[in-house]
Amino acid sequence: MDLEILKIASNTENNKIVKNHTHYSKNKNPICGDVMHISLIIKDNQIIDFGYQCKSCIFCQASVSLLSRKVIKMPLDSVLDLLEQSKFFFDKEEKNISKKWEIFKSIINQKNISRKECLLLPFKTLSKALTS
Repeated sequence: MDLEILKIASNTENNKIVKNHTHYSKNKNPICGDVMHISLIIKDNQIIDFGYQCKSCIFCQASVSLLSRKVIKMPLDSVLDLLEQSKFFFDKEEKNISKKWEIFKSIINQKNISRKECLLLPFKTLSKALTS
């Protein structure tokens, strides 16, 4: 296992329930059974707080940990751009990925393609929270 995955997953500062959340979603990975809960507070077109809880593998935990830290205080337009670009994270041609999202390539890459659904579950759950 990649030590980078363990290092990122060990940062659990946003592993919490956000009280009085404005947006919430629960999602399940149909392949392995990972379950992800995301709660958000959005104010003035910006994510003010992000909380997650998951019953999942270390890959999913690392992905949601990194995602939660990167989108707090980010304008929703940028978050939506990230969610759109996350669809291309596993493409062999990385030309579609903006430089500002390259931090995610440290764990979401061809080397971990067998865990694609685990790594993308937080992105799908966040997208669902923002659209419901």
